[in-house]
Amino acid sequence: MRDLRFPRDPSDLTRRQRLLLAFLGGLVTVVLVFTATYYWGMRTLEGRPRTPFQALNTVIETLTTTGFGADSPWETPWMNLFVALMQVTGVVIGFVTLRVLVIPLFERTPLNLDDRLSPKDDHVVVAEYRRDTEVLLDELEALDVDYVLVESDEEEAKRLSDDGYQAINGDPEDAADLERASIGKASLLITDAGDRTASVVLTALDLNEDLRVVSFTPSTRRKAALAEVGVDRSVAPHALIGARLAEKATTPVALPESVGDDVAIREILVRRGSHLHGVRVGDSPVAAHPELSLVAGWFDGELRIPPSSGDRLTPNTVLVVAGPEGVLDEVANDVAGVRRPAASRGRVVVAGLGEGGQAAVDALPEEVSATTVDQRADADPDVVGDVTEPETLREADVEGASALVVTVDDDATTLLAVAMARSLADDLEILVRVTDEEKASPAVRAGADYVLSVQRVCARLVAAEVHGERVMDPVGQIRLVRADAAPFAGKTLAGASDPEHGWTVVAVVRAGDVRTDQSTTIEAADEVVVAGTDRSIRHFEKQT
Repeated sequence: MRDLRFPRDPSDLTRRQRLLLAFLGGLVTVVLVFTATYYWGMRTLEGRPRTPFQALNTVIETLTTTGFGADSPWETPWMNLFVALMQVTGVVIGFVTLRVLVIPLFERTPLNLDDRLSPKDDHVVVAEYRRDTEVLLDELEALDVDYVLVESDEEEAKRLSDDGYQAINGDPEDAADLERASIGKASLLITDAGDRTASVVLTALDLNEDLRVVSFTPSTRRKAALAEVGVDRSVAPHALIGARLAEKATTPVALPESVGDDVAIREILVRRGSHLHGVRVGDSPVAAHPELSLVAGWFDGELRIPPSSGDRLTPNTVLVVAGPEGVLDEVANDVAGVRRPAASRGRVVVAGLGEGGQAAVDALPEEVSATTVDQRADADPDVVGDVTEPETLREADVEGASALVVTVDDDATTLLAVAMARSLADDLEILVRVTDEEKASPAVRAGADYVLSVQRVCARLVAAEVHGERVMDPVGQIRLVRADAAPFAGKTLAGASDPEHGWTVVAVVRAGDVRTDQSTTIEAADEVVVAGTDRSIRHFEKQT
C-alpha cells in the first residue's frame, strides 16, 4: 500500500507512481475522447441525440463490458466500427489495469504468516534452526507437539509456512517478534542461533522467566557461558554423536561363566530395505519369539534398556537380544542383516579429530585403546594422512581393530572412507556420522554398519526434551548376572522383568538346564539370569 501514497514534491515520485499516474491520465483521456465521439456520432450519424451524460454512461458500459444500454443496435457502419473499437479498447484497458495496478498491489501486500498460526499454550518456540528444519518439525508434528518456529529468513519462513509448518518470519532477538510466537505461554525454547544465542535467550527469559531453554552449540567449550545466561541444557551435536558412536562401538556384554555356553547375546541390525522397517518392536519376530529376550535397543543413537514395545524399527535400529545361539541366528536372518559382536573390543580407530572425533576418544572406556587418524598434523593424531587412502588405513591397522568410527566433516569423504575401510576389512564394525540426513542411506550402502546424522539426532534430542526425558546420560555396560529366583516364584519369565528400572530376566536355570522360553513359570528353587546396565543391575541386586 506504500506505493499509493504520493509525495508532495512531484520530483520525489517513484517509477511505479509515475507509471500509475500516466495510466490514470491515459484512461481519463480515452474515456473523454470516446464520450465526445459517441455524443457526436449519435447526433450526426444515427440521428438519435444523447446528452453528454448518456454518452458517458454508454462509453463506460462498453469499456467495462457490462452492456450497451438501450442504444444498440446502431444503423450506420461507422458507429458499429466505433463501438467495436470501444469494446476492444475496454479489453485492452482491463489487461493493463491488472498488470499495472491490481497484480502489483497484491504482490506488494505483505503476507502475515501469524494469521496461519493456531492458538498456542504450553508449546515449544524454536528460535532459528540450522540443521534441516523440516526434519526437526516433522519430528515434533509426529509426536503431536505444538510449536512455533521463528525464522529470520523471510523466504524460508514463507516456504515453511506454505508447506504447512507453524512458522513465522521474525528476529528472535526482538522481544516483539518473540511475543508474536506467544513466548509468554511457551514451556520450552529451542535455539540454534550461533553467536546470537545469548541475546536470544536473555530476551526470551525477560518475557518468560519460567521458560526451559535448550541450546545447540558448535562446541562444548561454550557450555559454561551459555549456562550463565540461563540455558538449562546445551548440546554440541558433533561431540554428542561422536560419544554415542564410541559407546555403540564399545558397549560390551558381561556373561557369567556358568551361563556363557547356554545364553548368547547378539546385536541384530535392522538394515535399510528390511521388511521390518516401520514395524513396532512388540510385533517383531524378536519380541514374538518364545525363546528370546529383548535386552536393549539402539534407536538413532539412543540406547533404550529395554525398548518399549511401541518403538518402531527403523533403518539403523540395533537390537540387543539374548537367547540360544541357534535361535538367534535364525531370527537374525529374518530381521535382514546380522552382525556378530566383534571378537575383541580392545582397539578402535577414530577417523577425524574434530569436535566429534575427540569426544569419541574421550568416551571410550579405559580398557579400550584408540588409534586416531587426521589429515591435520596440528590435531596431534596417531596417524597423519588421508583416511580415504588405503595406505593410511593400513598404517592405522584398521584390519586389526574391532571398530572404525568416522567423524570427518565432509560427507563425500566419509562415504569414500567407509567404502575403502570395508574393502580392507570385511568383518570390521564401521560407525559413521554424517552431516546431511540424505547421506545416511548412501553410507549404509557404502558399507557402514551404523550411521547417525546430525539432523536426526538433534531432532530426537528436542523431542526427548519436550517429554522431559534425560537424553545425555552416559551408557553403562550391559551385564548378565545370575541370581536367586525366589523373589520371582510364580511369575513367568516374560512377566518377571522390570522395564521401568531397566533390567530384564532373560533365562531360568533349573537343575543345570537353562530355559529361555518366555512362558516358563519360575520356581523358588530356580536361578534367574538378569540383563541390564551396571546401574540397573545394582538396583536389581538391592531390590532382591
